[in-house]
Amino acid sequence: MIKGVTFDLWDTMVRDESDEPVRAAQGLRSKKAERRYLLWEALNALEPIDAARVELAYNVGDAAFNEVWHKQFVTWTIAERLAVILDGLGRTLPAADFARVVQAHESMEVEISPDMIEGIAEALADLAKRYKLCVVSDTIVTPAGGLRAVLEKHGIKQHFSGFAFSDEVGHSKPHRAMFDKAAAELGLKLEELVHIGDRDHNDVKGPQSLGMKAILFTASRAHDKDTTSAEAVCERHADLPGIVDSLSGR
Repeated sequence: MIKGVTFDLWDTMVRDESDEPVRAAQGLRSKKAERRYLLWEALNALEPIDAARVELAYNVGDAAFNEVWHKQFVTWTIAERLAVILDGLGRTLPAADFARVVQAHESMEVEISPDMIEGIAEALADLAKRYKLCVVSDTIVTPAGGLRAVLEKHGIKQHFSGFAFSDEVGHSKPHRAMFDKAAAELGLKLEELVHIGDRDHNDVKGPQSLGMKAILFTASRAHDKDTTSAEAVCERHADLPGIVDSLSGR
């Protein structure tokens, strides 16, 4: 019987990039542009540097991050990513300036948070009555502490008994360490868990290879709907408690 439910965060509970229209309405740069501006501003204040050169180095750094993320299942922290970019530029920042740029990156999605996906709060409240819940999420820019703050801000953090964030675990999905961490957080066996997420490779094939069940969530991203091996497909959170109960045999 299923005793625990693990949740992907981005495009499963929170709609990725839904904060961008809010930023635009406030006259702010996009997150991508702001990150590059923050680094250029800090460097340029010490010694003039062409913004295009910083942008190119940042793009190369992002490409390196994606290579490590997808092939080695590791998500570098923002501090690690910026260090790689600075090394490529042959520049350094004083410790205080570097810390300020890191903090500005990490707090961006906390200060202006992306939206929750419709129905998730109600689904979590319902599921938490019968199952232990855990977040299993990669940390791409916002670290674990920031993501906990986003969940708190949306009023849903209290439903979770555990968290497995890639910057704290040391690996990203679909690495076994992420799901082992979730099982340990909940005090359950892997085969007692069902995972919910929007990507077949990470959120379905990964947990299934460990003996877990998986549900593909398609409200925000339906790319894998026709080829998934998931035990169930969920198109809206209103249906999720019933789907989990059915898989659990309740």
